[in-house]
Amino acid sequence: MPPILKSLLKRIESRALILTIGSAGAFWAFFNIAGEVSDGETSAFDKRLLLVLRNPADPSNPIGSRSFQEAMRDVTALGGVTVMTMVTVVAVMAFLMHRRRWHAGIQAMTVLLAFASSEGLKTFYSRPRPDLVPHGSYVYSGSFPSGHSTLSAATFLTLAMLIASLEPNRGTKRMVFGLAAFLVLGIGFSRVYLGVHWPSDVLAGWSLGAAWALAAWIVLLRFGARDDVKGPDVSGAAP
Repeated sequence: MPPILKSLLKRIESRALILTIGSAGAFWAFFNIAGEVSDGETSAFDKRLLLVLRNPADPSNPIGSRSFQEAMRDVTALGGVTVMTMVTVVAVMAFLMHRRRWHAGIQAMTVLLAFASSEGLKTFYSRPRPDLVPHGSYVYSGSFPSGHSTLSAATFLTLAMLIASLEPNRGTKRMVFGLAAFLVLGIGFSRVYLGVHWPSDVLAGWSLGAAWALAAWIVLLRFGARDDVKGPDVSGAAP
């Protein structure tokens, strides 16, 4: 086997091991948070942080101007099922147009798994929504984990990873990952700001979504090279 190929395989195997540990760690973080929530150990933290974002004289009123509150509603909509579905459909179509079938499949499957796991766990834990403050956005399901946080983390982080695997410029890779992280953090913050989720719901959602994104990266390392077009090595997804 040529030395270059041996070096490449060793690099892929090392990265896959790191990603496997990272994905397992993210799943562990989720279930650790879930255990603390079930035992009531996050109650004080959740209440304190939720109220920090409220006017002390009137907890029903979030801090910030009316325009900022409206901006937070716009941001939170970016993590909703409708927008996430649109982003996923466009991404899948774009990958297919460029004959990146594995990229398209990985994006679609990751989002579906994130959505299904989030909805199933909401039903399992059946945690009530925050009742300290009025909700600034319509809610209809359980609180734990945050579906917006889970879905946005899985969708945007996976999409960033897939795009980065095809992009040779390191500056562009960093920009894509940075933008994904910015969106994920903003959406999670908006859920707490609007009073529709406890902070621990968001932390758990980020952990679950990141776990699926890291698992998707492992699949890409294993199967991404099967796409039938020439391009950059998929092991180069990291910024």
